[in-house]
Amino acid sequence: MATVAHCLYCFEVLSASLGKRDHLSLPQVEDLWARFQTREQDALKKETLHDESNNLDHDPEHGEDEDLMSEPDEGQEDLLAGEEEPQAAEPATNKSTLQLPSISRLQASPSSASASSTPSSISASSSRLRLDDSSSKTSSSTSIFSFGHRSQQPSPVVKDDRYPLFVTWNTFPGRGHKSLRGCIGTFEPQELSSGLKNYALTAAFDDTRFAPIDSSELPLLATHLTLLHTFTPCAHPLDWSLGKHGIRISFTLQSRRLGATYLPDVAVEQGWTKEETMVSLMRKAGWTGRSREWRTIGDLRAIRYEGEGADCRWNIWREWRDWVDRIGEASKDK
Repeated sequence: MATVAHCLYCFEVLSASLGKRDHLSLPQVEDLWARFQTREQDALKKETLHDESNNLDHDPEHGEDEDLMSEPDEGQEDLLAGEEEPQAAEPATNKSTLQLPSISRLQASPSSASASSTPSSISASSSRLRLDDSSSKTSSSTSIFSFGHRSQQPSPVVKDDRYPLFVTWNTFPGRGHKSLRGCIGTFEPQELSSGLKNYALTAAFDDTRFAPIDSSELPLLATHLTLLHTFTPCAHPLDWSLGKHGIRISFTLQSRRLGATYLPDVAVEQGWTKEETMVSLMRKAGWTGRSREWRTIGDLRAIRYEGEGADCRWNIWREWRDWVDRIGEASKDK
């Protein structure tokens, strides 16, 4: 399942690349994010209990003999902490086992098999992808968009922490308006640590629709991660559901096999119908026909899939990373 920690790791590797420093590993990020959340939850519980105590102190209907500072029972603790159960107490950490790399302070507060999955304002040629009917191996510098061997049964959800994935970078320049800044991914299952790193950087620097992201844009950034699963061949091109499925197509144009994909949230965000989505997707792949003629493409094939998403904005990463730096410096002083 995609998590905020995965998104923080994408920010971590991007910031480290721009700052020319070492980055934390994915297990370190996951551990430190869990510890940070526990700290925040504990602080919130203490603040809530303190506020309740102050309210009772000023309540004239309560007598002085009441035990206002008694510990809440287990049910009350869960309520105060929110819907999620409080995490287990932080285990003792061997200071010598966790080496936190130093981070260059940013002045602002804020290559593998790949495919773009989002609409773009530039020409369709910049996001065209060629599809092959046979599966292909990936490399850090090649582009892959292969259907492989077609099965009539849905592919199962991956259980071994290897997922097809897409990393999306957006900017929020003002008034909450979101603008796409880069989106690259792969349908080849990836080990999460290397896959997140590769595609966080590829989406930031190598999406040909955009200039590479630079450090001045960091405070404006948000990242969205989508882990893909349950790939199913469509009985017909509209055999999928808006908001639930991503869609991946392939067809032949002038003796070339072309294809493109949209993630599950794209059509809903754009306000498209399924037919409008299909026309846009075909044009993204390189087709230039009239809208009503898309059905005339005889060998159009489609696969639907589902995705688990998570997102995070720069300010969350910055607050967490500042805390990591503080505890890192504290451990050095001891």
